[in-house]
Amino acid sequence: MKLKSGDKVVVISGKDKGKQGKILKVDKKSNRVVVEGVNMIFRHTKPNANNQQGGIIKREGFIDASNVMYLHNGKATRLGAMIKDGKKVRIAKKTGEVID
Repeated sequence: MKLKSGDKVVVISGKDKGKQGKILKVDKKSNRVVVEGVNMIFRHTKPNANNQQGGIIKREGFIDASNVMYLHNGKATRLGAMIKDGKKVRIAKKTGEVID
């Protein structure tokens, strides 16, 4: 997986298609990501020591990494990799520019 935490992405399929956000968490083992403001889920919690009142908590859920695309200069692009100066770097396939 070429996506990392902190990358800006756009959702390309599903109920949140077209939404943009930053990747908060990456699970490489199951090929899933958490994007801020996308796939909001509700957790019904009982009162406990951390949350005295309990209630309904709204937070982001995981979505498959194949349903998001990296945003480079405001446009969705695929990511590639190449060796530059003996170091592996990510590149934007659309423009060929080095990302990091």
